Amino acid sequence: MRSRDGDNYFTFTICTIIFLFSSVSFLRADEYLISYRCVVKDAILYNETLNISKAMKSCNLNPTKDTLILEKHGKNNLKSTILKNKNEFLSFIQKLPLNVEHYGQNTNLKNSSTTIITLKTTCFKVDFNENFAKITPLQ
Repeated sequence: MRSRDGDNYFTFTICTIIFLFSSVSFLRADEYLISYRCVVKDAILYNETLNISKAMKSCNLNPTKDTLILEKHGKNNLKSTILKNKNEFLSFIQKLPLNVEHYGQNTNLKNSSTTIITLKTTCFKVDFNENFAKITPLQ
């Protein structure tokens, strides 16, 4: 005779499969879209913008050999981690393709210049561990 609870083995396997698929998503690294723009006018920092957003779809690109390891600040918060380690991150993105525009003007012996440095939106693979974040650009 069959028990009233039904097939417990089937319920157990479904719960196990759901748990395994949810745990696998935590094991893989997340992908973020990062862009950066810096405007310097007459040798004074005029504007600086850092945009970070989590990728909605997988970038399907290959990781580069360059990686950056930063000390983690906050619970898996990439923006706070980058802002706390700003100098290391800016040195790292200088290895990536940047767009540099420079405008200079000389009027009545007075020099005026504007330089714009832009990192176009780039996909990064970010792996958060206990104490650090591993950031790898994708190409």
